[in-house]
Amino acid sequence: MSKIIKKVAIIGAGFTGKQIAAIAALYDFNVSLFDINIDTLAEAKKYISGFLKRKKKNDALKNVSYYSDMSEAVSDVDLVIEAVPENLELKRKVFSQIDSLAPAKTIIATNSSSYPVSRIESAVKRKNKVLNIHFYPPIPTRPMADIMRGSETSDETFEIGKNWIINIGCEPLIVKKECFGFVFNRIWHAVKKECLKMWAGGYADIEVIDTAWKIFTKMKLGPFTMMDGIGLDVAYAVEMSYYKESGDPKDKPPQAFRAMVERGDLGLKTGKGFYTWKKKK
Repeated sequence: MSKIIKKVAIIGAGFTGKQIAAIAALYDFNVSLFDINIDTLAEAKKYISGFLKRKKKNDALKNVSYYSDMSEAVSDVDLVIEAVPENLELKRKVFSQIDSLAPAKTIIATNSSSYPVSRIESAVKRKNKVLNIHFYPPIPTRPMADIMRGSETSDETFEIGKNWIINIGCEPLIVKKECFGFVFNRIWHAVKKECLKMWAGGYADIEVIDTAWKIFTKMKLGPFTMMDGIGLDVAYAVEMSYYKESGDPKDKPPQAFRAMVERGDLGLKTGKGFYTWKKKK
C-alpha cells in the first residue's frame, strides 16, 4: 500500500462527489470521476471547470478525467471515495464492485452522511483498507471531513487517509470510536430534527427558524435553506437512517417532510422545496 495518495477516484458525480473531485484537483491530485449518468457527469464537468477557473487554476483542469466505466475509473488509484445516494444496500453493492476492480493497494472510503463503514465493509475483502471520509458541502466554505475506522482498519490506512484530508486543505475530524453520524453530522442531526418538528407541528414558520439560526450562529444560511441546497431526498434519507438505527419514534422524520419528497419537491435542484427557487438558466 502506497503511503502517499497521488491518484483518487470518486464514485458518484452528484452534489458532493463533484465537490470532492474539484477540491482534490485544486490541490493537484489526479482525479477520476465516475458516474453511470452521462448528464450528471456533464454537469459535474461544468461545475469543476467553473470552480477551478474561479480559483485561477486553469492548469488543474488536466487533473480530472471523467468516466462512465468504473473499471477504467479505479485502475491504478490509491484512494476511492464512494459518494452514491444514502442507501446502505447500494453502498455495499458499490463497495463490492470497487473491491473487485481496484488494485490491492487501494483504500476504499465512503462519504456516507451517517452509516459507519463497518456496516458496509462486509462487501469487501480488504477490510483493513476501509474508512469513513465524510465531507460537509459546500466544501470550499466548510473545509472539514470526518474520518473514522472500520472494525479492522489498520493504523496505516487511517494515517494515510487523515494526511490526505490535510493535504486538500481540510481539517480531519477524528472519530475516536464508532459513532453513528460521526462528529458534526450527529450534532447537525439534532438541529434538523428539532427544526423539522417545529415546522411540522406548526410552532414556527421556516423563515423564523432560519432567521433565529442565522442571528445566533452568524451563518449566512439557515437549516431549511441548507436542506434545500443539499436536496430534500438526501436530507430525508439521512434522517431515516438515524430513525432506523435508533428505532426511537422521536427520530422519525415528520410525515409532511416525506410528502414533500414524494411530490418531488426536492429543493434547489427542482426549483421548489421549503422555499421556491429560480432555476439557473
